[in-house]
Amino acid sequence: MNRKTLALPAVAALLVPVLAACGGSDGAGKGKGAIVIGTTDRFEETTDAPAPFDPAAAYDISVWNVLHSTFQTLMRLPRSGAQPVGDAAEKCWFADRKNEQFRCTLRSGLKFANGHALTSEDVKFSFERALAINFENGPISLLSNIDRIETPSETEVVFSLKTPDATFPQKIATPAGAIVDSESYSKKELTNGFKVAGSGPYTLKTEEKDGRVTKAVFEKNPNYQGSVDPQNSKFEMRFFDDSKSMEKALKDGDIDLVNRSLSPEQLGRLRTADTKGVKLLETPGQEISFLAFNTEDATVKNKAVRQAMAQLIDRQALARDDYERTNDALYSLVPTGITGHQNSFSNKYGDPSVEKARTLLKGAGITSPVPLTLTYTSDHYGEVTAKAFKTLQKQLNDSQLFTVKVEGVKWADFRPEAARGKYAVYGMGWFPDFPDPDNYVAPFFGKDNFLRSPYQNTKITNQLIPDSRETPQRESAAKLLQQAQDIVADEVPVLPLWQGKQYVAARENITGAEWALNLASELQPWELARGV
Repeated sequence: MNRKTLALPAVAALLVPVLAACGGSDGAGKGKGAIVIGTTDRFEETTDAPAPFDPAAAYDISVWNVLHSTFQTLMRLPRSGAQPVGDAAEKCWFADRKNEQFRCTLRSGLKFANGHALTSEDVKFSFERALAINFENGPISLLSNIDRIETPSETEVVFSLKTPDATFPQKIATPAGAIVDSESYSKKELTNGFKVAGSGPYTLKTEEKDGRVTKAVFEKNPNYQGSVDPQNSKFEMRFFDDSKSMEKALKDGDIDLVNRSLSPEQLGRLRTADTKGVKLLETPGQEISFLAFNTEDATVKNKAVRQAMAQLIDRQALARDDYERTNDALYSLVPTGITGHQNSFSNKYGDPSVEKARTLLKGAGITSPVPLTLTYTSDHYGEVTAKAFKTLQKQLNDSQLFTVKVEGVKWADFRPEAARGKYAVYGMGWFPDFPDPDNYVAPFFGKDNFLRSPYQNTKITNQLIPDSRETPQRESAAKLLQQAQDIVADEVPVLPLWQGKQYVAARENITGAEWALNLASELQPWELARGV
């Protein structure tokens, strides 16, 4: 989920007000109770995702928003900035010059919310558990470089890595490194359902129906010791089947804040002065959207087919017409604003061209039109996704070089089926695990890649990524990853589409909304409070 050449400033997480509308507020927006956050995200138990809130299985921005509030990690991203700070750990550091041994000293007297003591053995247990479970669609790629973990004392943890990795502090600051209670979790099995046993700033209670969360209540954890200073004692997440009903609830004051997911049309309405009592805040986003290819599927196995699609798709039109400029066209896996971004796809393909695409197919001996199905998830990335895929279909079909069908699939089925290689071409989104160019390259390649893609490139996996991880100077590392971006543009195992902007809509009396998202686009609900 990311890309760039320009580094974001340290305060990039600060959301900028688009409009501060006038007017009063009612309901939740006026009361003194819990801060209420609305979302169209869905949390449900399925056969392929039986443990939605288990850190060993969770690998999705919506779930991570829950885990960040309920579990501690050794380190976490600060209010703004890209360098992790201690959370459960008092301090962490590399103990060698090669970035192969990482040491942490825990805060003294740590406890889980249930009162159990949290020691270095729980830290060791949590990481070894995630590695042992090795959940197929989980965050295992962030942890697979760990060789062994030692605990010299109750407050000391030592990680020995298989290969140098300057990004390791950022990886363990994600919920992949969440510390679970070794007395409450099995070492080899996932914990099904929606219960959590963590030591984060909040505890969690859920209301459920038919295996799906309908309401989540977070209360301040009195046992929490860490770097977060909660500005509220309680917040709730309420779940909506569609963004229209969520928008109405915000305007009526039944909820206080919305982050995910509003349509471009709704954002346009919230910008206008007649939306009383609501303010809309905007920040440059690091979410990316792309087409992923099963490079073993006969339809797209020849890279000329993928290159022809890259030559035809008009990203500017997609961002302008379908997303109404709420995102920007993207020409690399690494987005604008991340160190090392370069427009590799634009450099290689230039403007959309039917003739150039025809030449690519003809040169590879491919008869056109090429039959193709574009698959997307109908309920995960917002309601505009269906419209955008219709536009992609039209762009490709209008060239007369492709005969394209589109198919929408519910996320609960879409994610595991995509990982099993069912779809030849499918749409995915990516939010950064951490704000570094490595995280827009490494997760997509190698045996543990999160797409479970069969595509391999030995130069990327055996040279560019390892070499980039040997240096803590990330600007120098980014130059190596620019080479990877050029390789991706040439071989097109994925095809970048757009880079999103981030929006938060909040009632006027909610303070801290400008800090509601950090540099990894993660929700920071502890920053929210109710003002006058």
